[in-house]
Amino acid sequence: MKKLEVKCPQCNKKFNYYSSEFRPFCCERCRLIDFGQWMSESYTVPAHKLSEEEIQSLEQLVHEKNKDENDSY
Repeated sequence: MKKLEVKCPQCNKKFNYYSSEFRPFCCERCRLIDFGQWMSESYTVPAHKLSEEEIQSLEQLVHEKNKDENDSY
């Protein structure tokens, strides 16, 4: 079996990456804690505010895509 010693991103405990069925976490508890943080929206992905021009561009693309999909039926 391969050996790769890593730290759990939740608790920082060192473990063999390939021996954990919960990777990249060391155990189910750490995996569930992380999942809970995503579900409660504790984690966020940084984003910048779109300009009016960017918003209009995206809306136009969505409109064109929807039109193309409707035309194909």
